[in-house]
Amino acid sequence: MMMQVSLRIVRLIFHLVRGMALAAFVFPRAARARQQQLVRDWSQGLLKACGVTLIVHQPGEALERGVMLVGNHVSWLDIYVINAWQPVPFVAKAEVEKWPILGWLAKTIGTIFIRRDKRSDARRIVQQLADVLKSGETICIFPEGTTSDGTSLLPFHANLLQAPVLAMIAVQPICLLYEDAQGRQSLAPAYIGDISLLASLISILRAAPLTAHLYVTAPLEACDQRRELAMRAQAAVQGALQKLQRQRVVLSDTAVVKAEVSG
Repeated sequence: MMMQVSLRIVRLIFHLVRGMALAAFVFPRAARARQQQLVRDWSQGLLKACGVTLIVHQPGEALERGVMLVGNHVSWLDIYVINAWQPVPFVAKAEVEKWPILGWLAKTIGTIFIRRDKRSDARRIVQQLADVLKSGETICIFPEGTTSDGTSLLPFHANLLQAPVLAMIAVQPICLLYEDAQGRQSLAPAYIGDISLLASLISILRAAPLTAHLYVTAPLEACDQRRELAMRAQAAVQGALQKLQRQRVVLSDTAVVKAEVSG
């Protein structure tokens, strides 16, 4: 076990160094399509280095432009799971910008940082997001406002959902669930409590191989009430989470049932 973890750490270090080189010398000069491919490829490489396999469940239409992605939040790894599927800028708490390496990489690829303790900053971010969405771009937010262990949802905050209301664009709910090698929902990626980024990373590497399930629900039409939009988005993500828990994994230690998730 320790040998496997050590090898994964070495691969991860090389992958991070490569990412820094790409972000510094290649990404700024690349065309948009090339930038997105770089982000997707690097994110897929990060998952591989961490021993994580991605499975995307997409029973309906996935909008690629002019949409806000809204999902549950389990781990810092969520960002790279989503980018491995579809590269998209994120809204993240200001503390992320100070993270070693990952914070700088996040800033380089266009992450929008918000100070949650300042209402004026939230208003500024909402207008910025609305302008981005109106231009036809896509953005991703985690309206729980923090991470959970992934077994259930925290209440969705409606503040940032004012942006798609102002832009009158659709919202696409997405759901993340991590599964261990025995087919059970894994809590190893959960970045909660006082756990450090390094300790969280070691937890993931020790638990590998893991499977990240990303469920893409049907888009929600434009709405002029942010609280209603938040409730509808939470209900869609909750439904997807229950479907994954029921049909893909069983949380019990004594029974494991696997089945393909259908629409």
